[in-house]
Amino acid sequence: MNTIFKTLLFLALGLGCGVSVSAAVHDITVYGAVSDTTRLSTEAVQRAIDECSASGGGTVLVPSGNYKIGSIFLKSNVTLNLENGATLYGSTDIKDYTPVKTDYVSLRTHTPTIQLIYADKAENVAITGEGTIDGRGKAFPKLSWNDEGITRPHLLRLIQCKDVKVTGVTLKNSGCWMQHYLACDKVKIDGITVINRNNYNNDALDLDGCHDVTVSNMIADSDDDAITLKSTSPRLCEDIVISNCVVSSHCNAIKLGTETNGGFRNIIIRGIAVKPSADQSSQYFGYPGGIGHGAIVLEIVDGGTMSNVDIGDITIRGTESPIFIRLADRARPYSPDVPVEGVGTMQRICLHDIMIDEAGPTGSSITGLEGHPVCDVELRNIRIRQQGGQKAVAAPEDEKRAEYPESTMWGILPAKGFWLNHTRNITFDNVTVETINPDEREIYVATDSEGMVVK
Repeated sequence: MNTIFKTLLFLALGLGCGVSVSAAVHDITVYGAVSDTTRLSTEAVQRAIDECSASGGGTVLVPSGNYKIGSIFLKSNVTLNLENGATLYGSTDIKDYTPVKTDYVSLRTHTPTIQLIYADKAENVAITGEGTIDGRGKAFPKLSWNDEGITRPHLLRLIQCKDVKVTGVTLKNSGCWMQHYLACDKVKIDGITVINRNNYNNDALDLDGCHDVTVSNMIADSDDDAITLKSTSPRLCEDIVISNCVVSSHCNAIKLGTETNGGFRNIIIRGIAVKPSADQSSQYFGYPGGIGHGAIVLEIVDGGTMSNVDIGDITIRGTESPIFIRLADRARPYSPDVPVEGVGTMQRICLHDIMIDEAGPTGSSITGLEGHPVCDVELRNIRIRQQGGQKAVAAPEDEKRAEYPESTMWGILPAKGFWLNHTRNITFDNVTVETINPDEREIYVATDSEGMVVK
């Protein structure tokens, strides 16, 4: 259907007079969107969404072409479908983004934020198709340490939404986090491609205090963390299954943290291939050659609890410190008037059937605090091949109780395999460590740890 015919149809239906569309498919070009990245189509796309929702729901169609938009707002019962060959480009002018503030209280919602696609308290919403959403985030430079709220847009942000589906699409080049799902229930993410390495804070996926989530068949290449679970409010990330993904990250490939006010429970992660990015043209984090900081990173540092976490069938190539499990006391509150009281807990964690190759010499660690041990962790069928070449070093004496948790925070560890500090009942079953260069360190070093078993 050509543009002239669509325009005539638009007039014939009386859409210009405010008459609602009764058809299930709402083509954005009928509402005035144009395939021209020098012209904004924000209002046309938003009209299509609004009338689609008002008429009982259906599909907002983005046909093949290149469309420029600022902030748009998804509504209940609307599917935004991008055809093959369709691209929504984010405007590079910050004035085209609408600041919004949700009533959901979390670490990053105390002030207004900007995003390309946003929804709050929407139900039965979806983004589907074979097209692309490109945020062109390089246009928004980082201005301060924590400036991702109002100066750099997220590409996709859904808050307090239910029955969410994101499938098939390619998401590229966000100004900040690519996709942030905050306090959402029943989320299905399947078959998407994420390329996010054009700015700072370029996470690929952030699930934050969400329940009943499946993520599958995602290919993600991010400069910052890739698969990331957070808890920036008292709401736990709970009942989540992530499977069959290929990810690259200059930071952490699979991460539970850093924010942990509520915590994490009943998490299953299976069938993930972690590899260096094929594109090293821009690098904000990480090590030379595209090696990331960590591959599997589990943290409780702002109170909260972690339990029933099962991660297995993972292959990892190119990471400095492959496994990092950390219980600490940064105690950053999600709201200034709700201080964190007490150290959190970590228990009932199983890592199994993991192959690690081309790792750096740092080593892996499982560490708690004095009086607050990490408990009941099983590591089974794990093979590590790392650079090695280190002399024996003493275990660090500084607990770094409140520092930002990072797998390389202590430098070269006293063990070429695993350093344990303040732990209880850690089991290693069929774990092997090979170094490319001769290494004087032991495979295991344990300080203030009880019940360590090596099989």
